[in-house]
Amino acid sequence: MRACFDTIADHVQSALSGNEGFTLGLSGERSDFARLNEARVRQLGSVQQCTAKIRLIDGQRHASFEVTLSGVRNSDLARIDQAMASLRDVLPHLPDDPHLLLNETPSSSNDDLARALPDAAGMVDALLQEGRGTDLVGIVASGSVYRGFANHFGQRNWFSRSSFNLDWCLVHDADKAVKVNLADFEFDRTTLQQRMADARRQLEVMRRPSRTITPGTYRAWLTPSAVSEVLGVLKWGGFSLKSIKTGHSPLRRFWGGEDSLADGVHITEDVAGGIAPDFQGDGFRRPAQVKLFENGQMVGALASPRSAQEYGVPTTGAAANELPGSLALSAGDIATGTELARLDTGLFIGNLWYTNFSDRTACRITGMTRFATFWVEDGEIVCPVNVMRFDETLGQLLGAGLEGLSATADFQPSNMTYLQRSTQSVRCPGALISGIRFTL
Repeated sequence: MRACFDTIADHVQSALSGNEGFTLGLSGERSDFARLNEARVRQLGSVQQCTAKIRLIDGQRHASFEVTLSGVRNSDLARIDQAMASLRDVLPHLPDDPHLLLNETPSSSNDDLARALPDAAGMVDALLQEGRGTDLVGIVASGSVYRGFANHFGQRNWFSRSSFNLDWCLVHDADKAVKVNLADFEFDRTTLQQRMADARRQLEVMRRPSRTITPGTYRAWLTPSAVSEVLGVLKWGGFSLKSIKTGHSPLRRFWGGEDSLADGVHITEDVAGGIAPDFQGDGFRRPAQVKLFENGQMVGALASPRSAQEYGVPTTGAAANELPGSLALSAGDIATGTELARLDTGLFIGNLWYTNFSDRTACRITGMTRFATFWVEDGEIVCPVNVMRFDETLGQLLGAGLEGLSATADFQPSNMTYLQRSTQSVRCPGALISGIRFTL
């Protein structure tokens, strides 16, 4: 794919005329998939795809065209020529874009870490062997993703990563299940065995009679998976400079200093620790880290080149939508294995579901518990708890109500495969909270 990218970039560069400029973005993958149900393989598939997005620029005017590539050189170059001809036809009829900002100082890079992974069939076999005797449901995704950028200033950026994602449930009955995820750059059977053993222990608890608790405020332990759902809600406009400036960000009270999180809460856009490329569609490089919260205070936002141009601030290399791609919440000091003892009595919440804002202005979040949620007494799991709805502010979850964070933070790549495999990820610890309000 790198050779294909360089060929297209050279071809577009040579086809320019007059004062024309260009940007070129390439997005591709080679992935294997398997879907599992009742501990059997129900669907297998492999995907190899690649698209090129060409933007033709003349002064402050620009227009884009996306081409699906076949991998056949002459055919692909002919389609590129057709795309450029179409862009030349439309460009004179477009107005100037006052917020267009291009990286005119070339900053090339080559981050090529695609490597051989165990074949997907081997990982499927391992997962089914470890889960034998259970109703295992899930998906296995494995392979490499590729991203490239080029422009008329001579900049070339290349990025590739190989990774896998095993996302599965051990189902007891109806809505009672234990959800587990294992994702990394290298496959380790021992880690899979540990995750499956933990899931089996929780599944045994699921067989006990369930308890329905009354609405109210309860002490709770949120696993890293549950914490990532809270952070996931904040992604949509929370850290965006454009949303903050226009008053639409749910974090605007934190930005203005009217509200804060707990001391010791650090949130960053951690490009260096994620699996997303360190460049974006306008050619701007993304720093290794962008500080968003430091010791509970909001200290930064994500600024795309367009927002940077509009508001007269430096860009952070954010994408046009200003969504974080590698969000990270720093770990705390609650040692692994001591979570239940620290909780003492309350709720162990393994997963949250359907999270959204119930009051965006107050940064109040609602959602449902799902899968492994247990009632705990004296540091021991007693029984599963039926599904509940929580409704609580971020200021309580990670602010006044936060008693501590686990000493390790889990790396959780997105399992989204809509259109293509996602390069987004979240890294976060578990959280002990003195009280979460449950409304039903």
